[in-house]
Amino acid sequence: MKIARFSTGDEPRYGIVELSGASPTDPASFTPATPGPTPPATGTAVAAAIPEPPLPGPAGPPQGHILVLKGDPLFTPPQATGEVVDLAEARLLSPIIPRSKVVGFAGTYPDPAGAARPDGPPDGPVVFLKPNTAVIGPDAPIVLPRWSTEVHYEAELAVVIKSLAKDIAPERVDDVILGYTVANDVSARDRQRSEPQWVRGKAFDTSCPLGPWLEIPEPGGALAFNPDDAVVRAHLDGRLVQEASTRDMIRPVAELVSYASSIFTLLPGDVILTGTPAGAGELRPGQRIEVGVEGIGAFSNPVVRR
Repeated sequence: MKIARFSTGDEPRYGIVELSGASPTDPASFTPATPGPTPPATGTAVAAAIPEPPLPGPAGPPQGHILVLKGDPLFTPPQATGEVVDLAEARLLSPIIPRSKVVGFAGTYPDPAGAARPDGPPDGPVVFLKPNTAVIGPDAPIVLPRWSTEVHYEAELAVVIKSLAKDIAPERVDDVILGYTVANDVSARDRQRSEPQWVRGKAFDTSCPLGPWLEIPEPGGALAFNPDDAVVRAHLDGRLVQEASTRDMIRPVAELVSYASSIFTLLPGDVILTGTPAGAGELRPGQRIEVGVEGIGAFSNPVVRR
């Protein structure tokens, strides 16, 4: 099931995405996982979603419609308004704006892009943070920072947390996961190499595109894809530049979430980036980068320098 955060005007809304050819969904049958605490007044929300055909190619946007919901599906049971919006008429936003943090990992695949260090690969996962100001949605521009001359794309599977979690065991991780989405961990690689901390290299504005929607389990059922065996892809100007399966990860998703919870208290709406496979490369102004995960979907962003 897929839930999008979108707009047709000024205000963000939420809705169940029904792609052309997919089975229709009854919003009344959707029962979300145990809701988290009441969100802060300034918070922005998360979402959920439905089964999908194969990953769209780099050229074609998905076709279908959105069943508009009342409220924020992270905190309230979804209720249909009765309104239906054509997907082509909606502007997709980031599926979630994390209220607390984005936790990133590097070194989770063989030959990972982000974990290269002079002293060789790390003994354990490399962990970093991105602020919520780094998050943008589909089609929003990635702005290359003036202080970097080498900015890279990194296609990744991302996890969205639904409830407070601390020191959670890998076998219990599914209890705290709301769903999955797609991320582009945009990174200033020259700053990663030259500075002992990765803050400038990872945390700048527009460095965390998320989209196109959130994939969650079907009501009373399972996910429409296997997060431990999903193909991650990136296309740069229509050319395939990254392709690998999450089954190749050195550390599976559950282990990463568990490890993150041993460092930070995870809160509802937190996002965990699970690392990128080999093939990450440089972005230049005027290009368009698409990232996708088979079973969830794909989205793209233009690249600019201001």
